[in-house]
Amino acid sequence: MAASRTRIRIDVAYDGTEFTGWAKQPGLRTCQGLLESALETVVREPAPVTVAGRTDAGVHALGQVAHFDAPEGIADIDRLPHRLNSLMRASDIAVLRASVAPEGFDARFSATSRRYRYRLQLDTRNPLAKDAAHWRRELALHAMQDTAELLTGLHDFAAFCKPREGATTIRELREFSWRFIQTDGPGRILEAHVLADAFCHSMVRSLVGACVAVGEGRLGLAAAESLLQERRRSSAIPLMPANGLTLMEVGYPDDADLAAQAERTKARRTPDDVEPRSRYHAEQPSQSTGDQQ
Repeated sequence: MAASRTRIRIDVAYDGTEFTGWAKQPGLRTCQGLLESALETVVREPAPVTVAGRTDAGVHALGQVAHFDAPEGIADIDRLPHRLNSLMRASDIAVLRASVAPEGFDARFSATSRRYRYRLQLDTRNPLAKDAAHWRRELALHAMQDTAELLTGLHDFAAFCKPREGATTIRELREFSWRFIQTDGPGRILEAHVLADAFCHSMVRSLVGACVAVGEGRLGLAAAESLLQERRRSSAIPLMPANGLTLMEVGYPDDADLAAQAERTKARRTPDDVEPRSRYHAEQPSQSTGDQQ
């Protein structure tokens, strides 16, 4: 008979600058690799970790969530973050919290949302702002916000994603907004907040890239919206640098709905689920489509 297990939720933060992404890769420094090595020492057996969002190389996180299944009766869970951080001996990754997960919890499939932040540093480069991508050209904030609003909704974001075999590119983009923020040091910071039920590979950096292209005047609003009709990665969308992106938060339902949410997530969406609308063309039919990159 298989030994009983206890599912443990862990909350993690990291500076992605020196990591080759989250996912473990032979011979490379990754967040998953460091964490699983430390966990194996603590629980004295391999401890595979499931994560809410597999971030790319250079991407940061303040609110990453993961889980692993530990032997029944694992002791001192409250001290687990301290033990793991001591074993990892790294200043750029930290386990913030650890707790026994509610029944039905799955860090990846039970999640109802992921929130990301993207920062662009304009004008003078601040060498301490490692969580902001430097951008030399002037950007029109109002045009970037208009683009963000056009892209919000339930759509097939194939034009904004690197394809993965067998994976859907239909996502519900719930919030997308831009603003200038005040920070210490030289230069202005332009910040985007992006919330969706989930994101496909490179989607956030491409959404930001589309806004930047419109903000620079290289892409028109109607052309940006028409990208939602494309069914493969578009060359009109620049992929923005990874260092401006930070995973801020992963949302989950009430404990009673965790298992059901996991099953809903695993049910693949179809094109029939996509919103059949074109807000920009409906509201401003005479506007120029602009030049594509």
